[in-house]
Amino acid sequence: MNPLVRDRDVSFLLYDVLEVTALTSLPYFAEHSRTTFDSVLGAAARFAREVLYPAYNTLDETPPRFEGGRVLVHPRMRELWPALSELGLVVATRPAAVGGMQLPLSVFSLVTAYLMAANLSAYGYVGLSAGAAHLLETFGNESLRERYMRPLYEGRWTGTMALTEPQAGSSLADVAALAKPMADGSFRMSGAKIFISGGDHDAAENIVHMTLARIDAPSTPAGTKGVSLFCVPKRRVEGDRLVDNDVAVTGLIHKIGWRGLPSVALSYGEGGDCHGYLVGEPHRGLAAMFQMMNEARIMVGMNGVATASVAYLESLEYAKTRRQGRPLMAKDPGTPPVPIVMHTDVRRMLLRQKAIVEGAMATVTRAALFADVAEHGAGAEQREHARVLLDLLTPVAKSFPAERGYEANALALQIHGGYGYSSEYPVEAWLRDQKLNSLHEGTTGIQAMDLLGRKAVAGGGAAMLALRVEVERTMERAARAGVEKRWCSVVGEGLATVLALTAELGARGAAGDVAAMMLHATDYLDLFSTLVVGWQHLECGAAATERLAAAGGGGGSSNGGGGGGEEVDYLRGRILSMEYWLATEMPRIETLSALCRAGEDSYARISEREL
Repeated sequence: MNPLVRDRDVSFLLYDVLEVTALTSLPYFAEHSRTTFDSVLGAAARFAREVLYPAYNTLDETPPRFEGGRVLVHPRMRELWPALSELGLVVATRPAAVGGMQLPLSVFSLVTAYLMAANLSAYGYVGLSAGAAHLLETFGNESLRERYMRPLYEGRWTGTMALTEPQAGSSLADVAALAKPMADGSFRMSGAKIFISGGDHDAAENIVHMTLARIDAPSTPAGTKGVSLFCVPKRRVEGDRLVDNDVAVTGLIHKIGWRGLPSVALSYGEGGDCHGYLVGEPHRGLAAMFQMMNEARIMVGMNGVATASVAYLESLEYAKTRRQGRPLMAKDPGTPPVPIVMHTDVRRMLLRQKAIVEGAMATVTRAALFADVAEHGAGAEQREHARVLLDLLTPVAKSFPAERGYEANALALQIHGGYGYSSEYPVEAWLRDQKLNSLHEGTTGIQAMDLLGRKAVAGGGAAMLALRVEVERTMERAARAGVEKRWCSVVGEGLATVLALTAELGARGAAGDVAAMMLHATDYLDLFSTLVVGWQHLECGAAATERLAAAGGGGGSSNGGGGGGEEVDYLRGRILSMEYWLATEMPRIETLSALCRAGEDSYARISEREL
């Protein structure tokens, strides 16, 4: 059976590369140890493999139905939601005061990797509910926390983020939903939302929509400065009962992937009786919602990793068992066919998948570790250092696994040949699932504008200086471990190129030519992501070299073959993954940097008539 995610990848990353047990010295995580981390990870892996994964095909082949104004999910999903809730996943990272485990996000992110690799649609209910409840925990008043946060954290209800509107798409400055103030402090909501994941279903008794809208008052500013955040339940609490809240489903989106999680269009207040409750300060809704959006971006990034991982492991097993063709130098036509993994080009495709999965997993988990330290670090300086790095890496953590994960999934299908291009094999479904990750929670283009237009140049480039500190620290570790000097040099040269380019583009923006600065923002995101993933591969290569030396398997680099046992093979494989990425991908940084500097503008000059 497909393991979904390699257990050794998880333990290697957490304990050898990131050394997350150091977090247990912080008061918030003091009750934890490697034993508790492994217990939670093990329970998640078992549940994913034994319960979630067997239900994947059922949910993919039988998507939700829209009947009588309601969305009905498959009965299997109605069974899965209580089982997911009982694991305490919705509240896992939150404080004990609200029923949480106070689990580090870095550990929990890898818990979710198992679950999303098994059945991303089923896990989607968990992630959305956790984000909605956390918004209420942070910004809601005591009444909202008691009435709506607590049932979410207890897993009795589910939550959503209701941002997108039909006329606005990703442009939140154009949100038009209205909230009319009432004398009792509540609001009457009106407007339409679309593409709301988990926006209606019959797997739980209530759904809490965290909704962006404008207060219907002359003093409300235009644009994003006039957007507020509201809690709008499907059924509102009145005393000890739930009352329908005038939230109607107007349509069900027929998705090509993520089919077990319904995506719907909603209408608020068709009957004039949709109650909403302000969360946080008026006109500060977008700032509050970014908490949930950024959490979702880390989640989407890990989903990209998970979806690429399960497909990689499927194609690896297929390549080991599918016999076709003969060795290149075989002269005898009677030579038996060999497993296709023996063919060099198949190993090329497998190694590329492996390098994408391992680099992306390390990047997303590193971002999650920065989130842990940013919130719970020992001192203000340590927390601020982690915060700026988290902000800087979030666009990469979201977009790289989505974009390169799609490439990895396509390679998995390619390895299956004609069989891959059929619904009888699972790789086509994972390819469909993966594509959504580059679209929701901010498209790749939006992530690029955020990275270059805000994160990389903020505070005079403070985040870039913090990144340099971290990358140079990794280079020092790699040198001490015995990693070949040329690999450290490749990363160092890439870092220097990116720092210089960022300064040059930032100067263009500071001089008023923002259009020239942002012209190649997506190329900048590409080269920046290549550097970040290269940095993470070097860190992993350093850790593998350290362990390989300790295991008596040599160090520095690997030429493949050999022997030495399963652990030595694993560590050599990690080193080869690093070498592959640094040798084949890092040179692209210089090419893309030249493109950004030159300002090639054909797509800016071409008109809609010429397209």
